[in-house]
Amino acid sequence: MPKDRILNLLHLHFIVFIWGFTAILGKLISIDSLPLVWYRMLLATLFIFFYVSVFRFRLKVDKRALAWLVFGGIVVACHWVTFFYAIKISTVSVALAMMSTGAFFTALLEPILFQRKIIAYEIVFGILVILGLVLIFRVESTYTYGMIVALISALLASIFSLVNGKLVKNHKPSVISFYELGIGVLFLTSVLVLRGSFSYEFFELNLKDWMYLLVLALVCTAYAFIASIKVMRILTPYTVMLTTNLEPVYGILLAWFIFGSEEQMSPLFYLGALIILMTVILNGILKYRAGIKLGTR
Repeated sequence: MPKDRILNLLHLHFIVFIWGFTAILGKLISIDSLPLVWYRMLLATLFIFFYVSVFRFRLKVDKRALAWLVFGGIVVACHWVTFFYAIKISTVSVALAMMSTGAFFTALLEPILFQRKIIAYEIVFGILVILGLVLIFRVESTYTYGMIVALISALLASIFSLVNGKLVKNHKPSVISFYELGIGVLFLTSVLVLRGSFSYEFFELNLKDWMYLLVLALVCTAYAFIASIKVMRILTPYTVMLTTNLEPVYGILLAWFIFGSEEQMSPLFYLGALIILMTVILNGILKYRAGIKLGTR
């Protein structure tokens, strides 16, 4: 059993590393964020449909669940478009630092959606996150627009996680993913049609872009999603939560290694990012301990 736990923990770190690499691929792929996400969601949908078909999962859902899946699919499509757009107009490090605020947005939205009281320390943590953001905005003002777009993306990501938190109680994660990714493709297709973006040039990608897109869709999206569910059968939610928070750290280190000076920020940027990251981790630790006391863990 301890050996299984260690192997699954290593597997989880590999998955989080892959998620961190997603931002790198967004920078490397030469096409705009909207077609990039369209290709990503289309390829991932096809792969997950194959997975669902092989294991013969039932795809039928009720109307209420379908409505939430439609909403979730549109939200995740918008989240990814804004995320990759933020990367392209700023840097990987800036976008990932802003994405660290996703847990903070979730803490704000949870009391509204789940009708619970706001906890006192969440207000303190909220102030710390704002402090971290102020530091980053002051020292990296060149990327202000990119930071705002990334914050919108983080907000959309938190909404998406809350929607899936409701759906996963009664539906298989792979089925949820298939519907949301497929609906996301349909939504983006309608946007691209309205913009008149579909043309011969739209499908004329160079070999490097195709390779990066396949890695992004199959490894960073479909595989990582399915594998993350598998490790949750062995590891505790607390372990998963703490490890997942390393995603921006892995991403920023990778960006520094691959892109060099382009990704080097001022010391105050990293201080601001550290304040946000530590706040998110502390919030998760306190919530986990509160869950133990209440008997919900």
